Amino acid sequence: MTRGRAAAAMLGLLVVAAVAAPWLGHATPDALDLANRRAAPSLAHWFGTDELGRDLLTRVLFGARISLAVGLLSALMAGALGVAVGAISGFAGGAIDAVLMRITDAVLSVPRLLLLMAAAAAVQPSVGVLVLLVGGVGWMETARVTRAAFLSARDREFVLAARACGASPQRLVLAHLLPNAAAVIVVSMTLAVGRGVLLESALSFFGVGVQPPAASWGNMLYQAQTTMSTEPWLALFPGLFIFVTSVSINLVGDELSRPPLEH
Repeated sequence: MTRGRAAAAMLGLLVVAAVAAPWLGHATPDALDLANRRAAPSLAHWFGTDELGRDLLTRVLFGARISLAVGLLSALMAGALGVAVGAISGFAGGAIDAVLMRITDAVLSVPRLLLLMAAAAAVQPSVGVLVLLVGGVGWMETARVTRAAFLSARDREFVLAARACGASPQRLVLAHLLPNAAAVIVVSMTLAVGRGVLLESALSFFGVGVQPPAASWGNMLYQAQTTMSTEPWLALFPGLFIFVTSVSINLVGDELSRPPLEH
């Protein structure tokens, strides 16, 4: 099994675990057990408990729902925006291409995390808002690879033949150019999922993302930072899930980007 396939299997397990969170852990991530506050990992609580006696395994699994949902939905939003901008830029060329690419470069020049922190601090940090914010600053890479694919394909024989047969611009884009760019778009959107997970975790860690008592990997790390020396498991398990998820997504993206003969 290749690294990419192993990573895809790991991601599949994470998704299944997130969906099955109520059955793998406690029914709710906010169930208090004050008699077992700050308990170390054991058979009763595999990942230990936090300062309120909440089961950490349950909170990590429910947190996976939020982190993975933000990563996936923001990647879909960023992909849609990026494909639209890149397709218009690559197909139209000329002044339109120049303007759209300068806008793309300008947005890329702004530190993404700082921009998100400022925006999240100004609005109510719900999951839906996080998806919009992360997706709104994640479209540039997809736009650039889509534009490059369109530029390389728009003067090739199959496009010229379709144009000579009277194909409309919409048909040229949807039936010829976009399918030709599908591979690089899929890779870009796959990597955007990992970027979305990391950005959501970072925003929640800095206190402007998902707010307690809702569980997300980032705010669990934020709550654990003062007790890392005495209860390291509170930070270890959320951090481990963030690491495994981001590495797995990057490995899947790397596998998808390789030529078929290298698989």
